[in-house]
Amino acid sequence: MTLSEQPPSLSSRLTALAQRLGFIGRAPRQILERASHLHLPFVALPPLRESICWQDGPPLQRLAELPRGALSGPVQEDKAQAHAMLVRVIEQEQRELANFDLRLIDGLSGVSSEQAVCSSFEQYGSMPCCRTVRIISYKDFVRSISLALPRFLAGEQIQLRQADWRGARVFWAGELHPEAFACAVAYARRRAMEVNLPAALTHYRLSQTGLSDLQRCYHVLAMPAAAWSDPAFMALLLDNRLPYARLSLLRGAGAPEFLLLPKQSAEATALGEGLRLAGAPDVLPYLQSHP
Repeated sequence: MTLSEQPPSLSSRLTALAQRLGFIGRAPRQILERASHLHLPFVALPPLRESICWQDGPPLQRLAELPRGALSGPVQEDKAQAHAMLVRVIEQEQRELANFDLRLIDGLSGVSSEQAVCSSFEQYGSMPCCRTVRIISYKDFVRSISLALPRFLAGEQIQLRQADWRGARVFWAGELHPEAFACAVAYARRRAMEVNLPAALTHYRLSQTGLSDLQRCYHVLAMPAAAWSDPAFMALLLDNRLPYARLSLLRGAGAPEFLLLPKQSAEATALGEGLRLAGAPDVLPYLQSHP
């Protein structure tokens, strides 16, 4: 390899990036370079898996009715602007169904994370928590499903959920006796027994317009919990008085927190670009990969 063929240094690449982004002032260029050298324990965002648990995976449906107080940050206006963008990312539709076959349901709202590894009611029914549910006759079926749906025989409407990022899976929104409900539905499937009830289905979908607008206006990065006690990162964020907002959306201990940096600020954009170079996962491509 000749001298002219050697790959560009990190410094020259940062300079080229700063020029491409139109960073004229010294401060954005310095922020970009310092952020790109941060050493934080970034982790990839968790992939979605096939699971009967509504709580398993990113709870993107929360964005549809996100409380204003869900965002944190030092400036109320910055939080309000970020909130206005986030609530447009998820659309929800309510459907009233006169007859819905319960055999089409294969998801639950009231199961624990330990039980979320199951991909079907049939698999769930073989777990220890379901051993007390015995269904060998139609009478047993009615008794079991009536534990979960006390007014089953009266034909009371059932509440259901569905989300595009969970595929075609339909989730029961109730939380009363999920073991009995799952085993009863699995029994109905096994016996090819049609069981219809009126249903109210809430369907959630990602808004491509909302996602595009959010990507145009913000860097949205997944930051590890350790970032908020890291002196170098906090100095970049606070000493430069950058506009930002934080959102805790993902569940679980140590889950990353979303950092929203408005692109209308050259300094905030520089920080966002530098954090991406340092390894911060970009949230928006992650969302766009789960239509």
